[in-house]
Amino acid sequence: MSSLQETIHQMGKQARAAAYQLAQLSSDEKNAILRAMAAAIRTAAPELLAANAKDIAAGTEKGLSAAMLDRLKLDEKRIEAMAAGIDQVATLPDPVGQVMEKWTRPNGIEIEQIRVPIGTIGIIYESRPNVTADAAVLCFKTGNATILRGGSEAIHSNVAIAKALAQGGAPEHAIQLIPFTDRESVAVLAGMDQWLDLIIPRGGKGLIETVVSLARMPVIKHYDGICHLYADKAADLDMAVSLTVNAKTQKCGVCNALETLLVHREIAATFLPKVAAALREKNVELRGCAETLHHLTDITPATEEDWSTEYLDLILSIKIVGSLEEAVSHINQYGSHHTDTIVTADHEAAERFLRSVDSACVFHNVSTRFADGGEFGFGAEIGISTDKLHARGPMGLRELTSYQYRVRGNGQVRG
Repeated sequence: MSSLQETIHQMGKQARAAAYQLAQLSSDEKNAILRAMAAAIRTAAPELLAANAKDIAAGTEKGLSAAMLDRLKLDEKRIEAMAAGIDQVATLPDPVGQVMEKWTRPNGIEIEQIRVPIGTIGIIYESRPNVTADAAVLCFKTGNATILRGGSEAIHSNVAIAKALAQGGAPEHAIQLIPFTDRESVAVLAGMDQWLDLIIPRGGKGLIETVVSLARMPVIKHYDGICHLYADKAADLDMAVSLTVNAKTQKCGVCNALETLLVHREIAATFLPKVAAALREKNVELRGCAETLHHLTDITPATEEDWSTEYLDLILSIKIVGSLEEAVSHINQYGSHHTDTIVTADHEAAERFLRSVDSACVFHNVSTRFADGGEFGFGAEIGISTDKLHARGPMGLRELTSYQYRVRGNGQVRG
């Protein structure tokens, strides 16, 4: 076994021991530690900015896109948002110990179904350093020990954040960050089913598929966000323009940003020039289907590949459709089951869309950017699951628990 393997296996063993300690903490004790973590993040702001500057410099030298550099960047506002998110998690109800169901059998046995921690969780992620704090504190609040493995592009930021969190007074080894960015560390972590109960990859499709192929424990997948907005024939055009611009440009390098705009043929001639003008003001590159090119003659023709691409940049593909059913069919074929929205004043059409689109989040007259744990009131989120089992959509505290049956009696035996 290599020294890297030995180090990570030792971290797994330590995480398992820490999980048993975490399970004994009361909600008040966990919340006090979380508030101390938030204070430590604020105090460490100069160190976090200095560490992040190293990552930004390295990313710039590597030629990372402006959108990727924005995902990587920390500033005073984002550090305060990170700390505020930890404070918010401290105020949220603790799901651990909640009674999900309770009943009494005819023989007098009392049965309770109780929320409990999952145990130990490995999280593999790329780029955004705030994930280090978000993931760690959500797992901590729910009594789970965490092993974090961030990407090489954010290693200095991640180490600094983990160091600050350690000042909060959590049990030793409750939150651990793998100090290696070698690809081998992913394989080692994914193979440690004796120490990890669950693994959550956050990042590009390649990373997630690699983890899924290697993992010997359950995986909750957070695939890319190929998000759609469908402007229905009954759409309020000004609203549709506003939602399109917000979903595409408010923050384009995230998984809930808009990637494809679908437009009903009946409104295309009026709507497309309006929305194109608004998007161009934000420097968005437009790529359209053949029919879209009749209305917007100076844009780039879209290829088949465009419909299944998560740009994470100021690029938007546009397709004209003849019906709601065609829009739904396109979304279900090319989307990533993340977040899709319809803009329409027709309530019946909206309900058909919500029932028919097979995605974790389906919206009516709302920007896709609201597919977010914070916006849902969950506090910080682990990510947005595109799976269907155990967790789907924004993953907050409840999704980081399992359950246990607690059975009480007074001497019953089975005949």
